[in-house]
Amino acid sequence: MGNKLKAVVVGAVLGVAGAAFAQGTPTTPAAGKADAKAPAKAAAGKAAATAGKTEVTWWGHAAFVLKTPGGATIAIDPWFTNPKAPQGATWPEAVDAILVSHGHFDHVGETKALAQKTSAKVYGSFELVNLLGLPEAQGVGANAGGTFTVKDATIHLVEAVHSSSYQADPKAPSQYAGAPLGFVIEIANGPTLYHAGDTGAFQSMALIAEQFKPTVALLPIGGHFVMDPPQAAVAAKLLKVKTVVPMHYGTFPALAGTPDALTTELKKTRATTKVLALEPGKATAL
Repeated sequence: MGNKLKAVVVGAVLGVAGAAFAQGTPTTPAAGKADAKAPAKAAAGKAAATAGKTEVTWWGHAAFVLKTPGGATIAIDPWFTNPKAPQGATWPEAVDAILVSHGHFDHVGETKALAQKTSAKVYGSFELVNLLGLPEAQGVGANAGGTFTVKDATIHLVEAVHSSSYQADPKAPSQYAGAPLGFVIEIANGPTLYHAGDTGAFQSMALIAEQFKPTVALLPIGGHFVMDPPQAAVAAKLLKVKTVVPMHYGTFPALAGTPDALTTELKKTRATTKVLALEPGKATAL
């Protein structure tokens, strides 16, 4: 995003998210103002967890936390202070890996703070990981084609069609942050997930389908910066997935696509792909 547009977007975020985002801190309730719904939300998350299943929690926008049957906890694009993030939620206490699709602020999010808190390794493009200034032991810079193993999860870095720049200092120019990425996560005794990152539909999604055979795709549907619902329906067809989890919608006015619109577009193609619209903060077993 350009600096001018970023200023507009950040202004909108501040209006919705308030001081928690401005300070870049976890969205935990202030003293004396505990979220009355927090116990119910926690209970809902526990109820969704199923032994031996892969569990995914959407934090709004493109942010997810994935837990595998083998005990791996993986955070993806952890902008945990976005306007759709679950109110009163605390950050994961333990994270094994953080995947960052590209350098824009709404995807890097709280990567550095989460890495510092959990000692997790951060996986992303070579240029972006270097710009983040992480300890050498934690930064894993790579590119499309790279494959890494985290406990029972095998993570493949794949291409995305987007742009990528990183601005560590709001007063300094943005810097080139390498090529944007998507992630295919193969889970032993579990599903294969594809997090597309920010992207439009592209023909090589058919190659991703052929090579990795993902069953669940986390696809952006908001439009403007990413795919809209008609394009996401095309992507689902190319990927041959059973389930699409919509993401990157509704955070800002420009991201106008909806899960219902995606369902309508899939019906037009007579696809059997199902839309699984997640509730922010609710753990869902796959």
